[in-house]
Amino acid sequence: MLFERKSQNIKYFLSLVPGKRRFGVYRFLPVFFCIGGVMEWVMINVRIGRETFYDVYRRKKSEREYQQKIEDGLIVLTKPVAK
Repeated sequence: MLFERKSQNIKYFLSLVPGKRRFGVYRFLPVFFCIGGVMEWVMINVRIGRETFYDVYRRKKSEREYQQKIEDGLIVLTKPVAK
């Protein structure tokens, strides 16, 4: 009973979006496009602590590239000499 009521409410709200005959399910595409744009903006501009998502991404990418160079033998790590 409760599930049927929720289903009817969802169908009602979805029917309020115009363009059903012409565009079908694609009428929701602009909504998801805007949601994606907002997510991208948040990942670029919103700082959590001192870092944004892309700061973390660039740092991790750099660490992986450095580790790969070590594994390939392009960088040789030496221990510091004690004085």
